[in-house]
Amino acid sequence: MFTIESIANKFRISYFLFALLLCTTFVSIFMYAEMRIEQDLVKGRLLQQLQLSQEKEGEQAAYTANPGIKIYRYDSAPENLKAIANETVQEMQVTVNNQTGDTETNLHFFAHQKNEQKYILTYLEGSEMVMENYPVLAIFEELEDIFADALKIAVVLSLLIAALFSYLSSKQIIKPLLDLKQAVETDHQNLTDLTHLPSEVGVLARAIDEKNHKLEQYLKREQLFTGDVSHELRTPLTIIMGASEVLASQLEDHSRLSEFANRISTTAKETSEIISALLLLSRAPEQLDTPQTSINTIALNEVTRLTYLLRHKPVTCKVVAEQDYIANVRPELLKMALGNLIKNAFQYTDNGEVIVTIDAEKITVSDTGLGIPEIMMPLLYERFERLNDINTSDQVEGSGLGLSIVQRIMTHMDWELMHQDNATGGSTFSIYYNKCRI
Repeated sequence: MFTIESIANKFRISYFLFALLLCTTFVSIFMYAEMRIEQDLVKGRLLQQLQLSQEKEGEQAAYTANPGIKIYRYDSAPENLKAIANETVQEMQVTVNNQTGDTETNLHFFAHQKNEQKYILTYLEGSEMVMENYPVLAIFEELEDIFADALKIAVVLSLLIAALFSYLSSKQIIKPLLDLKQAVETDHQNLTDLTHLPSEVGVLARAIDEKNHKLEQYLKREQLFTGDVSHELRTPLTIIMGASEVLASQLEDHSRLSEFANRISTTAKETSEIISALLLLSRAPEQLDTPQTSINTIALNEVTRLTYLLRHKPVTCKVVAEQDYIANVRPELLKMALGNLIKNAFQYTDNGEVIVTIDAEKITVSDTGLGIPEIMMPLLYERFERLNDINTSDQVEGSGLGLSIVQRIMTHMDWELMHQDNATGGSTFSIYYNKCRI
């Protein structure tokens, strides 16, 4: 498919236009030279004829000589010629009556001063030039058409050669870029080989190689940080979970204190799961195994886990599913994504209901809460962006990371997250986990 944005096509068009401009220049030079030569030859022929006619016929008001030559004394010349004639040979289109009918041709004419007498000399183009009278002009008129035909052929051949040469040369010019592209897509060694080139491709290869090195260092630091944080946090979290379980067993007779101990244990477990999910996000998607995971089970567990957010709120929540739906996904990632959506729905809904619907292609979380203002839509998945309560203009509690994390998980799993406003208020977020959806 031809596209003007292609570097190769831009080069080909530029080269072809240059060839066209060059041909136009040469044609213009040829036409100008041809015109000047013809003018000088016509002028010389007519001056010669004026001399011959005066010697043969003496002083006359007009002289006629074949083929197509007529010389007027200025006072007897046609008025239209007297008005425009000067010492430069000019031409004008005229209509000639002949045996075959009216024919349009060019009339060459100029004014000439001789012995204090002014003349207008004319030559009608198209008349057969007699070789004996003025062989140079006769030969020139014969060669003029030959040169014109040869010039047309030369222009056509030049453009064809230019098109062919631009096509072949553009492939050679683009080849280093294609090699660079292949080197970037394959491995680091091939790119390193190109960095030693002295050309612009070498400069670009060195810039890409340096950028890749910086990215590798950055990713390495991020992976080390994630691993170190995971390692350093797991030990205290394990201690917290163990201590909270011992504390809960010792406080069985104190229900309120036991509730706090259980809460500490639950939070520590959730934090450990979050760390596991973040570690999974730091890995390449193709390196993760994707076991069959029950979407219904995770949705019900997340609703149960987050129900405490609905305390003291006239809000109900239900999970709607016709059957148990299965997805090939890491349960930690699905739990984090779905949990963030349900948590947001609970936090931003003060009355009404939250409905989690599961079907064969998507998971939707719909609420009757605050909704999302149009002004925030471009920043919907940006980090640290938080929604304001339309009633108090205060920011709702939260870190502003939830939707950003969900979107990152969707990209990692090659799923899709969509949002739409509800007609009655609130929002609906849909996770499309079936790639065959319409």
